[in-house]
Amino acid sequence: MNTPSSPSAAEPEGRPPVRIGALAPLTPPGWAEAGRQLLAGLELAVRDVNDSGGIGGAPLSLVVRDTAADPRRAEAAVDELADLGVAALAGEYHSVVARAAAARADALGLPFLCSSAVLDALTDRLAEGVARLAPAQSHGWRVYADFLLGAGHRRIAVAADPSVYWASGTRILRDRLAPLGGTVVELDASALAPAAVCDALAGHRVTALLLLTGYPDPAVPVVAAVRRDPRLAGLMIGAPAGQPEFAGWATSLGADGAAVPFLRYLPEPPGPLGARVGAALGERLGEPPSFVAFEGYDTIVVLAEVLRAHGTDRAAVAASWGRVAVEGTRGPVRFSRTPGTGVWQWAWAPVQVADRDPADPSSFRILHTG
Repeated sequence: MNTPSSPSAAEPEGRPPVRIGALAPLTPPGWAEAGRQLLAGLELAVRDVNDSGGIGGAPLSLVVRDTAADPRRAEAAVDELADLGVAALAGEYHSVVARAAAARADALGLPFLCSSAVLDALTDRLAEGVARLAPAQSHGWRVYADFLLGAGHRRIAVAADPSVYWASGTRILRDRLAPLGGTVVELDASALAPAAVCDALAGHRVTALLLLTGYPDPAVPVVAAVRRDPRLAGLMIGAPAGQPEFAGWATSLGADGAAVPFLRYLPEPPGPLGARVGAALGERLGEPPSFVAFEGYDTIVVLAEVLRAHGTDRAAVAASWGRVAVEGTRGPVRFSRTPGTGVWQWAWAPVQVADRDPADPSSFRILHTG
């Protein structure tokens, strides 16, 4: 898939474009809704960069590849994009896919700014040319654990699929909750039907269920089953990975999808740039933008600043992360070395715990910030 950004009326002319390779999950089994939001942010920022003169008079363009949540496909895309001469690599949502892309990009000397994947160890070793905008999972999920504790939840169940990402999340939650008397009960979402999940929840007498599962299946059927089980009337359902922010969640679950707290990486209130970009993203998407769209926009903001300051030589771009200082839609972006990540990390984007308002599931409530 090759979809350069559409030219704008003010796009610079007369010089070859500076090309950025973009990775996103645009087809199943990837989370295509997240990929669409990510791509919308990337494309809008490219338009804005070109409207303001491009990169030293040259237009910026995207060369998009669909990863479909497949690490091998992502590796092949990185190889192809490197051969096409892109100046840098951007994007990706799924953590396991981003890890594969980061390792391959590092091996090829291709700078990679990861937009949205949160797994702490994005690379197994220090990678000079890889940076990330999304907070590390341990940071965001500790904030979520603090929210649970503040809301009085000490006995929590997780319905988890087998995955390094979900296993990491479970470990983070347990490590944060256990010293304060919290207990985490693990349920295998891949082996239990929704009715069996409800039976287990009732038997363990938990006060909260966290969905660490695929979306829409099995997350949506589990939520529907729990909401209809009278034994679980007081049970809080949570989804720290952020599924309820997307429009598909509300479409699938309606009122049942409200009051499900999730993590998102946005400030409150948004600054002037965030408000302007949010309105433009809403027009482009035809729906309210998620935090993933803002991550996409900020990715291009950072890359444009780097390319303007240091040129398009890959080695120069890769060596520049520690000198970045740019205003993004969610605050000033600077990168540092953060233990356990292997990459240059923005520490940290704003973190919210939010949910859909039961009185109006199309709007959101902010429950906690960290």
